[in-house]
Amino acid sequence: MWSNSVAYPGPAQLRTYKTSSPTAQFMMGSQEAMPQTSVVFSSILGPNCNRQVQPGMGERGGGASSGSKDLIFQDGRLTSGSLEALMEHLVPTVDYYPDRTYIFTFLLSSRVFMPPHDLLARVGQICLEQRQQLEAGPEKAKLKSFSTKIVQLLKEWTEAFPYDFQDEKVMAELKAIAHRVTQCDEENGTVKKAIAQMIQSLLLSLAARSQLQELREKLRSPVVDKGPVLKAKPPAAQKDILGVCSDPLVLAQQLTHIELERVNSIRPEDLMQIISHMDSLDNHRCRGDMTKTFSLEAYDNWFNCLSMLVATEVCRVVKKKHRTRMLEFFIDVARECFNIGNFNSMMAIISGMNLSPVARLKKTWSKVKTAKFDVLEHHMDPSSNFCNYRTALQGATQRSQTANSSREKIVIPVFNLFVKDIYFLHKIHTNHLPNGHINFKKFWEISRQIHEFMTWTQVECPFEKDKKIQSYVLTAPIYSEEALFIASFESEGPENHMEKDSWKALRTTLLNRA
Repeated sequence: MWSNSVAYPGPAQLRTYKTSSPTAQFMMGSQEAMPQTSVVFSSILGPNCNRQVQPGMGERGGGASSGSKDLIFQDGRLTSGSLEALMEHLVPTVDYYPDRTYIFTFLLSSRVFMPPHDLLARVGQICLEQRQQLEAGPEKAKLKSFSTKIVQLLKEWTEAFPYDFQDEKVMAELKAIAHRVTQCDEENGTVKKAIAQMIQSLLLSLAARSQLQELREKLRSPVVDKGPVLKAKPPAAQKDILGVCSDPLVLAQQLTHIELERVNSIRPEDLMQIISHMDSLDNHRCRGDMTKTFSLEAYDNWFNCLSMLVATEVCRVVKKKHRTRMLEFFIDVARECFNIGNFNSMMAIISGMNLSPVARLKKTWSKVKTAKFDVLEHHMDPSSNFCNYRTALQGATQRSQTANSSREKIVIPVFNLFVKDIYFLHKIHTNHLPNGHINFKKFWEISRQIHEFMTWTQVECPFEKDKKIQSYVLTAPIYSEEALFIASFESEGPENHMEKDSWKALRTTLLNRA
């Protein structure tokens, strides 16, 4: 569970920043429009959609059930409602189709209250009830129009959240609804064709996801080098990152390439799963399919590995002059990451250089021109809830929205801070209002932030992939925490009683192990 501190990743969690309460930007009531969307998300939210309820689409037509009376609107915007009314608001009628922003937001947030198969089952039931009313009433001729709208809703669901349909129950319910709506389509089969195309696209998405997960499972565990054993540091001639890439800009571009490849596999429901999982931990019970968070774990592990790789590259260098050069190189890489808009890699590099085995190398640091590093640390200053970083992120976001080139579109936020913000937003606002309604105003804001993040993940990397550099970054052995301290103490001996005691205990442990 998130507390008032954010512990940046690393096996020992060696650096912890204190934060204040969330800033006003995470409060409710923001009325700004949704940011421009990628190709994938424009199909969900539409080219002109925003967080307001669009005229003619905000309220269900005359055929709506009395449940729509349980919806509360403020300035034309849906702010709360009962779960049943919100579900009914999702389902089209003869003369009503839900706002696309609402479809995305409700499908995303509903999983906090019920699993997707239960929601789809209820949607199917509402559809069946409406179909029966049409068949028995004077508007039977509109039955095909109604069926077309239902197929469109299902299409938007399968495109926005295809992995809901990995569940056999959800897929079975989808096929059952599809069968019912095609019964009015005997003439030219247009509804059947639309359903066939929808299911084919869905199966392709699921197959691609499965293949990607199998590949990443093979690469899940990084190679950990136990490092040097007392007085046995690697020879100075051993290959290091500078022998593979000596240009900070090129390495920053390759790190950005890796970031975008990995973050692209994260889906909106993965981020929403964080809320469900944390709630289950708070209530001492298990809920949800935690395999869905694999992409989040893999991305978080990438941050850890990059931090440890930086520390390894510094600590294993024998000569002080070369260690100084290595530190200055990574400072320049972090600066280039900042300029690109890759804040996650920048933070990982800074975290690696701030790990205790690296930070204690005072003689080495005394030779480093630290002015650039001080600027980087200023940007990541944790005071005022990372105000400096948030200002820089806002600048990168604005640049992305008005970009003339693909390079200017890149925005990769510090992932752990983003996750913390989402969870904090969830915790400081209740799911339900005193009257029992769902606080939909809260979920509009969560959806907006997740949608913005997903927009960033869809950017195509403009930099050419360098397989040699990426192979080194992803496969080079990294030292364990213990090995880092050994290498650090052998480079620069302990300077105070605490370090001497630590060094003595470490030596004793290694000798006993031998």
